[in-house]
Formats: sequence, C-alpha cells, structure tokens
Amino acid sequence: MSARATPGFAGAAVRSLYPIVIGFTLAYLMQTVVAVSIGDYYSKILIDIGIAIVLGVSLGIVNGYAGQFSLGHAGFMAVGGYTAAAIVYYGSIKLFGTKAIYGGSLGPGELLLCAGCVAGGALAAVAGWLVGQPSLRLRGDYLAIVTLGFGEIIRVLIKQTDDVVLSEKKVAAASWWSLMDNLGGGFGFIGGPRYIDAKNPFWVWLFVVVVCLVAYRLKYSNRGRQLLAVRENEIAAEAMGIKTTKAKVSAFMTSAFFAGIGGGLYAHELGNSMRPADLGFQKSIDIVIIVVLGGMGSISGAVIAAIAVTLLPELFRSFAEYRMIAYALALIIVMLLRPQGLLGLQELWEVEWRAVGRSIVTAPARLARWIATAPARARAALRAAADRRQEDRP
Repeated sequence: MSARATPGFAGAAVRSLYPIVIGFTLAYLMQTVVAVSIGDYYSKILIDIGIAIVLGVSLGIVNGYAGQFSLGHAGFMAVGGYTAAAIVYYGSIKLFGTKAIYGGSLGPGELLLCAGCVAGGALAAVAGWLVGQPSLRLRGDYLAIVTLGFGEIIRVLIKQTDDVVLSEKKVAAASWWSLMDNLGGGFGFIGGPRYIDAKNPFWVWLFVVVVCLVAYRLKYSNRGRQLLAVRENEIAAEAMGIKTTKAKVSAFMTSAFFAGIGGGLYAHELGNSMRPADLGFQKSIDIVIIVVLGGMGSISGAVIAAIAVTLLPELFRSFAEYRMIAYALALIIVMLLRPQGLLGLQELWEVEWRAVGRSIVTAPARLARWIATAPARARAALRAAADRRQEDRP
C-alpha cells in the first residue's frame, strides 16, 4: 500500500512565501503601471483608498471577529503616525544629514519609512495591550466609552508636546530621547519628508496586501474561530475552555499594530497634515463606518466599503455644500436595506449571488415600504414612551 508523501519543508516554505511575492508584485504594478497611467489625481485617490483599507480591515479584527466595539482606532493611528513621523524626520537628519527625501525607490530613505511604520505599529500594539488588559473585561457600550476615552487622551497628550525642531544642526546635536517630546503640539508634525505621493504608492499597497493576508489567515485559523466563538456567545466560549480575555487582547493588539502602520502611511502621504485635530473622534467614526458598512467580520466587505467611503465624497463634490448630506443619505439607505452590511460575515467568494440579485431587485419596494410605515412606527414608539412614563409615576 503506497502512502502519500507529506510535503517537505521547502514546499511548505514556497507556499507560505507566494502571497508575499504577490504583494510585492501588486505594489510594484500599482507604482510602475497604474499610477503612471491614471494621473496624479486618481492616483492620490487610490492611495487614500489603500490607507482606508488598512484601517478598515485592521478595525474589523476587533469589531468584526471578536465582536467588541472599539471607538479608539484613531488613537492607535495617532500613536503609530507620530512615532513613524518622528523616526523618519529626525532619523533622516541624524543618518543622512538632511530632512529632504533621500535615495530613490527602495532606497535608504524608503527603508527608513518602512522601519518607522513597523516601529509605530509596534508601539501602537503595546498601547493596545495596555488599554486592552483592563478594558476588554468590559462589554458593549462600556468598552466603547473606554476606547473613546483612550483616543481622546492620546490626542490631548500630543497637543501638549513641543514644536518640531526644524534646525538640522540642533537635531544632529540633540539626543533621541530629548527629541521624542518635539512632535509639533496642536499645529501638527510638519517638515517631514513625504515619501508617499501620486508617483510612489508602493508601500501603501504592500501593507494593504499584508493586512488583508494576516486578517484572512487569522479568520480561518484556530485563533480566528476562537474569536468568532467569543463574538457569538462569550459565556459559551469560556465554558468550552477558550480564554476569552486573552483572545480579545491578542485581537486588540493585532488591530492596533496595523492601525499604527496605517497612521505611519497617512503621516507620510503628500498633502496630509499630521495634526491632533485630524485624528480625533470623527476619524474613529469614519473607520467604524467602513467596518459596519462592509459587514462585521468580512475582509472583502471592508475593502469594498473603504472604496465606497473614499469615492462617495469625491463623486458628490460637484454638489459643493450638499455633498456631505448626499453622502450621509447614501449610507443611511444602504444600512436600511442591508443592516448586516454589504457582505455580513461572508467574503466576496462565499456570497450567493442569486440572493444578492433578488435583494437588489426588491430594494426599491422595501425602501418604499419602510418609508410608508415610518409614521406608524414613530407613533407606536411615542405611545410606548408615554406608557413607560405613566408607569413610572407614583
């Protein structure tokens, strides 16, 4: 009887490396073919989409897989962004003697950018561990309030920092430790080299592939199944032997790590301002919209939602002052018709497209029915509120 040979180490290594090769290939094509073909404006939009994908997919690990509700993603983004900005700016002066862009594609300057983004992600992961250890024992609204408070604390602390040291001589003479407090305060971090622009989106799309690959492998791994079990019923998961707090903290740290990388990419994109005001509560809400709109726990849904959320304001730009109203109405209509999000927990390749077709065909009728029954529902809600007030009276 012949036994099937088990794959060797070399074959397993090749299968593990081919997604990375695909990632490098995609990033290279986005830079050398797509960015050159579509022009600076559309290339800038693609970069914004890529950063939104990194932030949306990373938040989906916590809000989607683990079923927790975090509102502090912009705080982790700020930690990673300011860390990367400080490392690249001050590191460029100390290592290369200039604060301008140094080296060409994949040169020393861009490698420093990559190292800064990874270091920013690591520090954000540490912050995620510090926040997650006490707060992830909470659930629901209480966890949302704690994470929201963390994001505001980070924003206020950054506003208390000193101005960026613009003199190259002073930076070269100062120690790293003394420079860590010079992050720009309320004016933001200015003066750093902008390695990411319309002609150079390489690192954005490389990290897009990395975060999607990590999220995909996590979702279908044993640890991912543990997170989904915690999401569905935390008490039952704990009764089955799953260490729920440990699972949630690990997901929180993974999510924070990629949020820090997204912040590092955002900090070095040409045209962006790294200011505390831009990384507050509203930014967290924008990222939450991507996760909820795409489906809580769907990677491809988050990608589609990131594309939609980035493109909708641009499509409605011709409406000028009404474009944000139209953008909000579009989101409201989608959530009325698809309250579980575009894909729910499924991925794009798992969707039953016949059911999607039926849903699209019946969408106008369902929307009309919802609008027609809205007054009746409002009256019922008012009567219920009046009845509760009557019962509460002595």
